[in-house]
Amino acid sequence: MKRRSGFTLVELLVVLGLIAALGGIAYPITLSIVGRSREAACVDHLRSLGVSLQIYLQEHGDTMPTLAVARSSKDEEADVLDSILAPYSGGADAFRCPADKKEFDLTGSSYFWNSTQNGLRVSELVFFGIKDRPDKIPLVTDKEAWHPSGVNLLYADLSSSNQTRFGISH
Repeated sequence: MKRRSGFTLVELLVVLGLIAALGGIAYPITLSIVGRSREAACVDHLRSLGVSLQIYLQEHGDTMPTLAVARSSKDEEADVLDSILAPYSGGADAFRCPADKKEFDLTGSSYFWNSTQNGLRVSELVFFGIKDRPDKIPLVTDKEAWHPSGVNLLYADLSSSNQTRFGISH
């Protein structure tokens, strides 16, 4: 008897089923890894904005800028984070979160400024009753929760994190 070489239809279907199952497992893991890497890059961008803000503060007597929270389009004339810190930041991409697919192109920044800190000296910052704790006072945050952990924040101690460090107690 002569034996035929090749695969049977059943063997081919089993192999295709295994490939599909492995792909179904690998796809969400890949998306998670990509999401985490974008989140880490965003935290790094916020850290860089913290350095830019530090330079601004040194030149302005440790007084926070007076900024609008954000603008609705790039055409709007307003003092916002990306317009005031642009000379200190090294370019427009410093204000782009890698996970942002819409806001940066529309408004010029992926981040909101905490306008409750406008014009305050660094030693006077207060947020929801929190004072003398710059590590708990947010200054800049993502415009949307693009990341697996939610939003990233830049705090008044100029550290950045994907963890919320402030709360409201009764």
